[in-house]
Amino acid sequence: MKSTYTLQRMNGGAWKGLAGLLLLAAAVFIGSLLVGSVELSPARILAALLGSGDSVARSVALAVRLPRTLAAFGVGSLLALAGVLLQALFRNPLADPFVLGVSGGAAVGALLAMIAGAAVLTIQGSAVAGAVVAVVIVHLLARSGGTSRLLLTGVVLASACGAIVTVLLSIADASRLRGMVFWLAGDLEWALDPWASALTALFAVAFAVLLARPLNVLAAGELRARSVGMRLEAWRSFVFVGCAALTAVAVVSAGTIGFVGLITPHIVRLAFRTSDHRVVAPASALLGGTLLAIADVGARTVIAPAQLPVGAIMALVGAPLFIALLRRRG
Repeated sequence: MKSTYTLQRMNGGAWKGLAGLLLLAAAVFIGSLLVGSVELSPARILAALLGSGDSVARSVALAVRLPRTLAAFGVGSLLALAGVLLQALFRNPLADPFVLGVSGGAAVGALLAMIAGAAVLTIQGSAVAGAVVAVVIVHLLARSGGTSRLLLTGVVLASACGAIVTVLLSIADASRLRGMVFWLAGDLEWALDPWASALTALFAVAFAVLLARPLNVLAAGELRARSVGMRLEAWRSFVFVGCAALTAVAVVSAGTIGFVGLITPHIVRLAFRTSDHRVVAPASALLGGTLLAIADVGARTVIAPAQLPVGAIMALVGAPLFIALLRRRG
């Protein structure tokens, strides 16, 4: 009876925590629509969202704030969820979506297209191609070598891609350099179709919750996984490819935004006091999107009308928050 009561009480606390995160996300979503470099009253924003209102309000609300807010929640959720999956796969607290080399491959592809003067859609296509090539290289080099070899291969490829990016930046034309730097630092203006990342995040969260039990077994270690009959290599490949796909969608939508996938799962585990992926996966997705949306509001308003890279703001917001929570939990 006691153990059953404890389980019910833990589930009740988890549901309350998820409800609180959902309310916070809703508040940040509304605030992101109301706050920006152009001062508009809430009534004008609401009228624009409902299809009426003046042309300025419609342009700002429907062409700038709503797409960026959707993209922020979508990209933040994808990166946070990829971080959850990778930390379960590698059992390494430092694993994050960029350790695979996917973002590095995407960056190389995108920068090559930018140097060639390609259009935005071509740049995004090149980023996808670069991400796919990186995934194939890592998978071929690390197959049948366990998670350690997979992790090391991803780190080496990410370092090599970083060196190539440095070379490309050094030879790029000065007129294109600012756009390249903003893309590398993370810029939500590249999210031409914010619904793509948002809907992908929703499906990915639902899928991760359904696969919570295998993820819990993976996170418990190789010995535990083999003792319950798990096909370890198949699950490793499946999780790896899934993380690469989530990261690729996020990178194509908004450039290389770091830090979200690293800290968000840790904050959730510390706050909820659980590693159960039925809780950690949806909570991390909600928190990751919320944090990136907050960072985007800062990027749009701190030095308005100019904008800052949202990736830099994300690091400035996330690092103190993580340190404070870590100190609180001891």
